[in-house]
Amino acid sequence: MTLRTLALAGLMALTSTTALWAETIRHAQGETEITGVPQQVLVFDLASLDNLDALGVPVAGAPGGVTMPEYLRQYAADIGTVFEPDMEAVAAMAPDLIIVGGRSGPKHADLSRIAPTIDLTLPREGYIAALRDNLTLLGRVFEREEAAAEQIAALDADIAALTARAADAGRVLVVLTTGGRMSTHGPGSRFGVLFEEFGFTPAVTGTDTGTHGQSISHEFILETNPDWLFVVDRDAAIGRDGQAAQQFLDNELVRNTTAWERGQVVYLDPLAWYLIGGGVQALRVGIDQLSQALNDN
Repeated sequence: MTLRTLALAGLMALTSTTALWAETIRHAQGETEITGVPQQVLVFDLASLDNLDALGVPVAGAPGGVTMPEYLRQYAADIGTVFEPDMEAVAAMAPDLIIVGGRSGPKHADLSRIAPTIDLTLPREGYIAALRDNLTLLGRVFEREEAAAEQIAALDADIAALTARAADAGRVLVVLTTGGRMSTHGPGSRFGVLFEEFGFTPAVTGTDTGTHGQSISHEFILETNPDWLFVVDRDAAIGRDGQAAQQFLDNELVRNTTAWERGQVVYLDPLAWYLIGGGVQALRVGIDQLSQALNDN
């Protein structure tokens, strides 16, 4: 047998072994089988895009029509939006894995007809544990287990440092502003991680936990009189012109709150908190901002 024959036989054996490798992935909408390490990956979930970037996994494309932080802009492609994927463009890219989550979750079934698709939507309950699970899963699928473990360890250290101080910080009111209106989001809401995982004390309880929170007024903020105001400017997050949150809240009523008088109004990073959410890098940005605010006061 010649060296060339031996080499071809070895290559065929390797190819055969690789083709047989497969794993069934459990996710938010069921189970999906993937074969081998995915090479052509499209991501419609910005949290998963953030996580893959943190792990150093190549991504072929992510949706446009959304304001991304600088470190994720390189992935934007002409494949539709997080709400409406362009199915023809997706199919033309011949992906071997598509990842959805959150806003893109409802398109799972449609995208599954093109390629294996997994839904990594994070639940509100057990948010941090689910984020760790997603990182671990992605690390295993893309053979980046060590990188995933490092990211989880760094996140856990950041959380531990924040929770050590959060409980004694005082009463917190979370406010989201948009289009000249605002809502509050307490425990059990889309921003419930601040209370349930980080340990901040809510200024009010029993508020609407729906996606849009509970509509409130400036009078409500004064009556609640929180020690801290954590503010998310939705208009800034989605790139829409409008009255900035800083201007909207700068009035006689809010200026008479303890939070305002003590300089404890924190305008949270809108991309990290509103758009990306469950990405490990975005979450660490948010935690660092909160930790710095506590240090400064």
